[in-house]
Amino acid sequence: MGNEKPATVQVQSVDRALAILDILAIRGEAGVTEIAAELDVHKSTAFRLIGALEQRRLVEQVAERGKYRLGFGIVRLAGATTARLDLPRESQPVCERLASELDETVNVAVLDSGQATNITQVYGTAAVTTRNWIGQRTPLHATSSGKVLLAWADEDELTAATDTLERYTPSTITSRSKLLSELDLIRERGWGSTNEELEIGLNAIAAPIRGGSGDVIAAVSVSGPAYRLTVESFPAVAETLRVGAAEISSRVGYFGEA
Repeated sequence: MGNEKPATVQVQSVDRALAILDILAIRGEAGVTEIAAELDVHKSTAFRLIGALEQRRLVEQVAERGKYRLGFGIVRLAGATTARLDLPRESQPVCERLASELDETVNVAVLDSGQATNITQVYGTAAVTTRNWIGQRTPLHATSSGKVLLAWADEDELTAATDTLERYTPSTITSRSKLLSELDLIRERGWGSTNEELEIGLNAIAAPIRGGSGDVIAAVSVSGPAYRLTVESFPAVAETLRVGAAEISSRVGYFGEA
């Protein structure tokens, strides 16, 4: 019972901070007095909330005018969201070209509640099956896209994903230390792979896609039968895939080095 009041106060503060962003979005600029009146709070409360938002660059003070407006932190957040929303559309033509060049199935996947979810798919003419992976959620540790997403995931996501490593084939990595070593290698060389780790006879390679902030927001992969997409071919295929991933990244706002 004793923790309910502080929790309620915290929720109220969050609600008021979001209300400030709404006020600035509508008015363009507003001073502390105006914001306090709009929220029906004391000026000191409004000033404290604005200060917290200013630290996160979500609001900024207009020079010498004492008023505030939305800051560039909003642009960063919007850019991350826009990149995710634009991803299927912007990746489609690149995936079509990659599928044609590599003659195998190409997918784009994003991190989704501890798994990799495929959002785009293009078949190569040599594809043995026309299995639809779109919308399918696949394990991070047993797929090439999943490994790439995991390699650049935050600590909490990494811990959760490596807590229990389910075995799908005799080749699935179920050792946390071995998986972590492979993730280090993926970050170093810029691509990941699986060798019959999700399904017997299926190999795959993936490369990271970055959003405007430089964070990895998705992975593009190519998959095919192990007798055709051989382990020996991985490095050469990976370079083609990395070029495609860099192009998709630039299409969604990333202009740094791959």
